[in-house]
This record gives sequence, C-alpha cells and structure tokens, in this order.
Amino acid sequence: VQLQASGGGLVQPGGSLSLSCAASRFTLDNRAIGWFRQAPGKAREGVSCISSIDGSTYYADSVKGRFTISRDDAKNTVYLHVNSLKPEDTAVYYCATNQYSGCLGYTDQRNYISWSQGTQVTVSS
Repeated sequence: VQLQASGGGLVQPGGSLSLSCAASRFTLDNRAIGWFRQAPGKAREGVSCISSIDGSTYYADSVKGRFTISRDDAKNTVYLHVNSLKPEDTAVYYCATNQYSGCLGYTDQRNYISWSQGTQVTVSS
C-alpha cells in the first residue's frame, strides 16, 4: 500500500496549484480519500474528502469555495485543486485512504489507514 502526493510548490497569493494523490499496489475506487494539511507549529487538519460511494465531496470551512477535490478511478488518482491561495494555506499537504467508503467523520484521522508523504505548498509574495 503506497500513496504518492505531489504537485506542491511556491505560489503567490491568489494563485493556484493542482495536487495529486496516486496509489500503487491497490485501488482507490472503494475507499473515501481525504486531504489533510499541517502548517508549521499547528496540528494536522482535515481539508477535504471525496466519497467512493457517490463522489460526494466535503470541505473544511476555511477552504470551501476555493478548493476542489476530484477523483479519477481509471488513473487511480485523487486530485485537490487549490485556488485563490492565501498565505494561511501554507502547509504540508497529505492524502490518505479512509477505512470507509464514505466521508462521515472525515476529519478524524483515526479513520485513515494509509498516508502519503507530504507535499509542501507555500503561498508567499
């Protein structure tokens, strides 16, 4: 079981990035997938989740309207499109597979069984 997160970088405020979460050795299509982030000196927090049941999506209030999560099961990849970035979005971003197919309680990290390495997103002028 291996997840690979990528796509981070340095971007100016208001900019955009597309983060990818690719799986190898197993398929994502029967698991909800979550994105988390951890800013310096802060606890890791749930950002978004996408269900494998019906594609329902969930977002933290702080990113709602700016971030979009999607999945391409044919490519075994989940994406997080991050737009209108703010300096407070600066963090290491992680994806993780939920033990469930749905996103109920998606911010509870105990529900996740596999984690990617992080990808750094830095928003600065």
